[in-house]
This record gives sequence, C-alpha cells and structure tokens, in this order.
Amino acid sequence: MQKISAWFRRTFQNCYGVDQLNLAILVFDLILCFAGLFIRNGWLSLFAYIPMGLVLFRMLSRNKTKRYQENRRFLQLLDRLKDRNNRYFRCPKCRQTVRVPRGKGKISITCPRCKEKFIKKT
Repeated sequence: MQKISAWFRRTFQNCYGVDQLNLAILVFDLILCFAGLFIRNGWLSLFAYIPMGLVLFRMLSRNKTKRYQENRRFLQLLDRLKDRNNRYFRCPKCRQTVRVPRGKGKISITCPRCKEKFIKKT
C-alpha cells in the first residue's frame, strides 16, 4: 500500500490541479450529460466526453504557467459579464482595453496608453 501511495505522490506532485475554469467545465459537462439522458441522443452523450478530457488534461498538466493564464483570462471574462455598470472597448490603435460607464450616449474615449481618441456609443 505504501508503494502505491508513494507512486501517486510522485506522479501527481507537479500537476496543476483544480481551479475555477475546471469547475466551470465540469458543470458544463454535467449539464451535457443530463441533457443527453433526457434527449436520448447518442451523439450528445459522446460529445460529453470532450469536456471531461479537457478537465483531466488541465488537472494533470505540468505547464502551470499556461494553465494559470487560462484561468486568469476566464476570471477576467467572468468579471466583465458580472459588471453591469461599465462597457469595455478596445483601442483601435494599440488594442488596449478601455472601461467606460454605461448609459452616457455617444462619447469620445481617450486611450490611456497611446492617447488615441475614438467615439463609441455606451
């Protein structure tokens, strides 16, 4: 039993593990599985294995910086979806993301990085 325990420790020692993106993918996978039960479509049930494989790949990955960046981008996207008071635009010149308040009509936006001015409707 100790040999098996030591093997597990050595094998999974440098793996990335579970994060918020993995949990979101698992919830999506559970929804697909339940939909497959009610719809009774064979393709949908087979399609449900893809997110599970992605979760296993991310959990067992040793490239921690890449998985951390993926999770960080997911959390930023989630924060943007929750933010109902602001709109986000990209500067046409330098591609910097600029946050402006909602409901102000047509406004002139100045990029904080390159000072480019562009007009958008909020």
